[in-house]
Amino acid sequence: QVQLVESGGGLVQAGGSLRLSCAASGTIFRIDAMGWYRQAPEKQRELVATITSGGDTNYADSVKGRFTISRDNAKNTVYLQMNSLKPEDTAVYYCNADHSVRNYDYTYTSRNYWGQGTQVTVSS
Repeated sequence: QVQLVESGGGLVQAGGSLRLSCAASGTIFRIDAMGWYRQAPEKQRELVATITSGGDTNYADSVKGRFTISRDNAKNTVYLQMNSLKPEDTAVYYCNADHSVRNYDYTYTSRNYWGQGTQVTVSS
């Protein structure tokens, strides 16, 4: 079982910055892709950014140039540096990770995990 714990959310004025962290813990074999998603009130959860174990990144168009995703594989931790924040960035931010376990026959079984979410509020 893997747990994801986010931290770093809070209240910030428009134009400000926040850094989110998400640490994976538990019985970890291999963490593959990690990412951040967000959900604003009365809206569907949407992708913010993802990063592979090799460091390849993908961003939503709405955050390109403002947000940077990174990870520390040794610590099983993913980060989201958010700059030039806008009121429309207000949402609960969720960490996501793919965890793979090697089976006895050397195949892999993957499972997706979510964190509990951290609130980010940007005031105008």
